[in-house]
Amino acid sequence: MTKKLKVGLISFHSFFPPGGVKKHILGLHKEFKKIGVQSKIIAPRRKKTENYGKDVILLGTSFAIPFSGSQADFCINFNPISLKRTLEKERFDVLHFHNFGFPSALQVLEMSDALNILTFHANIEGSKFLKNFPEIIYLFQKIAQWKIDGVIGVAPLNLKYFKDFKKPKAVIPNGIDLQEFNPAVGGIEKFSNPAADKKINLLFVGRLEERKGLIYLLKAFKILQKKFANLRLIVVGEGELKKDCEMYAKEQKLKQVCFEGQITGKKLISYFTACDIFVSPAIFGESFGIVLLEAMACAKPVVAFSNLGYKQLLQGKKGERFLAKPRDYNGLAEKLAILIKDKKLRKEMGEWGRKEAENYSWNKIAKKILDFYQLCQKAK
Repeated sequence: MTKKLKVGLISFHSFFPPGGVKKHILGLHKEFKKIGVQSKIIAPRRKKTENYGKDVILLGTSFAIPFSGSQADFCINFNPISLKRTLEKERFDVLHFHNFGFPSALQVLEMSDALNILTFHANIEGSKFLKNFPEIIYLFQKIAQWKIDGVIGVAPLNLKYFKDFKKPKAVIPNGIDLQEFNPAVGGIEKFSNPAADKKINLLFVGRLEERKGLIYLLKAFKILQKKFANLRLIVVGEGELKKDCEMYAKEQKLKQVCFEGQITGKKLISYFTACDIFVSPAIFGESFGIVLLEAMACAKPVVAFSNLGYKQLLQGKKGERFLAKPRDYNGLAEKLAILIKDKKLRKEMGEWGRKEAENYSWNKIAKKILDFYQLCQKAK
């Protein structure tokens, strides 16, 4: 496959809210553009006002639904003729599906004459719904065998559901833009520790929902405040549990907890560079952990719960030391205390993280994906 290759990057998640799949698709699209591979993004519309520029085709409709302590998308194309016209006009060589949304993915596959690649991002192991209805997994596997030409998992756990898949499979992780996420970016001014403010900043970034576990970080912060007078917790994100978390902080008289709301783009990077320790208390459902990678790329030490995705990212590596058992907020507080007390160790772990993040640069990841396209084309 050459530079004339044209790729359709298909999301079944709305681009309206932030999310890891959206970051992955945008990062891959940006890298493809840089190296001369044509690509366009196809995503469903949730709001009428959405507009992401000429490289993003809004096709189909997304409805937000609660799913396994988080939020998922029910995605459907109400106008199949528009879908057919788009595919005929764009003439993609590769349709690269990111996750699999019912029924929209079926509608696309039925009309596709391209090489069909699936990257599976989701960790659905903790889903009560799928445990109650295992036939959905069976149906999904049958559909994949029918018309998917190759499957990528962003982590080994994602390929668990494709054991019987007879076509090419590969683990290719998420990527990171090391020029965007780097320690040289100036920190957000109000938290960047001027001489008059010697606070140690702990940072949380994520949706305020059950799965992301902010309540456990707040409980750990309550313990830490009794031991250290110089702490501040910065919370970036929105979600249905925001009021509950704010109420908990107020009732427990937690000082220096700053709820910043939703922050995106370059401004978000300045929050990473302003913090001293990044904390991700996600309790389950993480398949990789892009947010960990972003903090590491900014040379920040990371403390997190050892959910399956985070564990696979850091297992056998230096960062594994700072993983606590999910929901164990006492253990989380202990891990944080080690770094709070030791500035030299914070610097050491930050430098290690930056070096580790270099293994996930988008130029390396995009090359692996292009090589996988070629392998699948030969196997077809």
